[in-house]
Amino acid sequence: MATDLSPAAIPDFVHVLSQAAKSYRVSAQPTANQQAEPSGETAIDRPPAEAVVQALLQAELAAKQQRLQYPFADLVGEWRLCFTTGVKKRSPSKGQTKGQTRGGTRLKKGVYLPQWTPAQIGFFAAPEAVAAGFGQGIITNQISLGAVRLRFTGPAKYLGKKNLLAFDFTQVAIDCFGKTVFQIGFRGGQTKAAEFEQRPIAKLPFFAFFSVTPDWIAARGRGGGLALWIREDSSSSHD
Repeated sequence: MATDLSPAAIPDFVHVLSQAAKSYRVSAQPTANQQAEPSGETAIDRPPAEAVVQALLQAELAAKQQRLQYPFADLVGEWRLCFTTGVKKRSPSKGQTKGQTRGGTRLKKGVYLPQWTPAQIGFFAAPEAVAAGFGQGIITNQISLGAVRLRFTGPAKYLGKKNLLAFDFTQVAIDCFGKTVFQIGFRGGQTKAAEFEQRPIAKLPFFAFFSVTPDWIAARGRGGGLALWIREDSSSSHD
């Protein structure tokens, strides 16, 4: 079930996250005069980082209270990292909420990702991976600098009742001008991939998604940090 975005049902935190995603998308696609999108939209003010962090925490709490569930199909595609928080291993500070302190970690101040180093994550259905027992799909994680792209790939499995996507990177590649110039197994490669389905979730990195819409998704990582991604244009391709 996707997040309900009908006008009568939109809480304040959804407005904040939607504005953060939309403002990031607009600034990522400037026109020649740097004023408007091709659609005619002018630049949109970004919500302050603190407001986005609070909105993410509220969205996470709402998802738990409403027991929202999202199918893997809603995650399939490529997403660009828009906003993220790190974590610190510290004791809770006075006035912090439960969501800001978890498992001995504390959220750092959130930041919008710079436009000139796009970081993308992708989720793809992979029937061949399922048939081989390697998981339900494929995950890619990549960062680009100019024409050079560093890309990690591996199997993924999704626990729909928990909105939890576990994964493991088994291949690393370097692309230059759209061509793969280097690729190698990563930390065990094929052996690691073959053992993926038998590995317990507790031993794997994962994302726990708490908000999924057609335009943006949000999750908490195993390390405790929060992240917001926007959907890439349909013109994006998966190698």
